Amino acid sequence: MKRVAIAAALAASLFLTACGDKSDETEAAGGPVTITVNGMPAATDEYNRANFEKDVKDFEAKHPNIKIDAKEGQMDPKTFSAKLAGGQLEDVFYVYFTDPQNLIAKKQVSDITPYLGEVPAIKDVRPVLMQVFSDAKGKVYGLPSANYSLGLIYNRTLFQQAGLDPDKPPATWADVREAARKITALGNGITGYGDFSKNNTGGWHFTAELYSVGGDVAVKDGETWKAGFNNAQGKQVLQQLKDMRFTDKSMAEKQALEYADLLTHMASGKLGMMIGGTGDLPNIVNQYKGKYEDYGLGVIPDGKATLGGGDGYMFKAGLSPAKIKAGLQWLAFRKLDPDRVDADKALDKEKNQPVGIPEPNIWTGASEQKLIAANTKYANVPAANYKPFNAASSGVPLKVEPPNAQQLYAVLDTAMLKVLTDPNANIDQLLKDAETQANQILATVK
Repeated sequence: MKRVAIAAALAASLFLTACGDKSDETEAAGGPVTITVNGMPAATDEYNRANFEKDVKDFEAKHPNIKIDAKEGQMDPKTFSAKLAGGQLEDVFYVYFTDPQNLIAKKQVSDITPYLGEVPAIKDVRPVLMQVFSDAKGKVYGLPSANYSLGLIYNRTLFQQAGLDPDKPPATWADVREAARKITALGNGITGYGDFSKNNTGGWHFTAELYSVGGDVAVKDGETWKAGFNNAQGKQVLQQLKDMRFTDKSMAEKQALEYADLLTHMASGKLGMMIGGTGDLPNIVNQYKGKYEDYGLGVIPDGKATLGGGDGYMFKAGLSPAKIKAGLQWLAFRKLDPDRVDADKALDKEKNQPVGIPEPNIWTGASEQKLIAANTKYANVPAANYKPFNAASSGVPLKVEPPNAQQLYAVLDTAMLKVLTDPNANIDQLLKDAETQANQILATVK
C-alpha cells in the first residue's frame, strides 16, 4: 500500500512538473502571459481608478500577449508579511522605500537585472533611487515609481513683511534661526519656526534634521544595527531647537504639536517656516484653506542629506523570465515613460489637480527636462516659488528612514518634546536615554 502511495505521489509530481514545463515553454515561445499586479485604486477614487483602467486597456491593446490581472490596494503593513510568507502577493507588487533592502536580504524577490532593457528610459532614473532597489553587488530587484524628499516650507508673505528675501530661503540652520527671530518680531501671534513632538512626528523630524547636518539615526555595525544619534550632531539638533524655543522665543509656547497642527498654523499665516515635503503643499491648500501663492519651498538647511521616501514595485521571487519581462513592460508603460508626462499633466490640469509642484520626480537628464517642460506648460500653481528647491535638491543626498522607524520615532518624540517644553532639559541625558531604548529596538532587526 505504501509503495502504491509513493508511486501515485511520484506520478502526480511528474504531471505537475510537466504542466509547469509546458507553461514555461509557452511563455518562452512568446505565448500569452498573465501577470498579477496591485496598485489599482479603489472604485471610490473615481478619477484615479478610471485612469488606471484606461491604462490597462491601452497596455493590453499594445501588448496583446500580456494580460494584466489587477488587484486593488497597495501595501498594508498589517497584512504584507503574512501575504508574502503565504505566497499570496501579486507578481508585481507595491512597496515603500523602507522595504526593498529587507526583501532583498531575505531573497523574497526576483533579480530583474538581465531584463532591464524592457524599460527604455531606465538610464534616466535617478541613481540614488535605483540604489534603493539594488543589492551591494548592483543587482536590481525593483523600480521606483514616485519619490519625495523633505525641504523647508516657508511663508513668502511673512518673509516680505519681515524684510527677508522670499526668493532666497535660509540655506543653513543658523540662517533659519536668524530668520525665525525676524519673523517672530512681527508680533500678532506669529512664530518664526515650528516643529513636531507628538505621535512619532517628532522623531520623524529629528531624523530629517539629523540627516541634514550629516548624522544618522541608526548605523550598521557588522550584521547588527545600533543607535547613531548620541553624538555632537544629535546634540546640535536638540540644542538649536531648545535655543529657538527658550532663548529666542521664536517658536510657539504651546508644544506637543503634530502634523495637522503645523499645517493649520501655516495655512492661517501664523507660521514662518517648517520642515516638510512637496506633498504637504496641496494639503495646506486643500485641507486647511491656504493659498499656493503664499508658500515657498527651499532645500533642507545645511543640506548634508535629506530624509526622503517614496514607492516602487518589486517582483515576487521565483517568477519566470517571461513574467518579469511582462511586468517590466507594464511598469515602463504606466510609471516609467517620460513621453507620457505631457499628456498626464494636461489631464491633471483639466481635472484641477495641482501641476507644477517639484515632486514626484524620479528623473534625470532628458526625461527630467520633459517633466520640467510639462510642469511649466500646464502649471496651475506658482512653480517659481519652488525654484530654490529645484535648484539645489539634486545635490543633496537622499536617505531613507531607519529600520524599525516608527518605534524609533516614538522614542525620539520624548527628547523632542522635552527640549521644547522644559528650559532645564538635559540634552546629554535625553540622548543617552533614547540611545538605550533605540538599541533595544534595533537589536530585533534581522
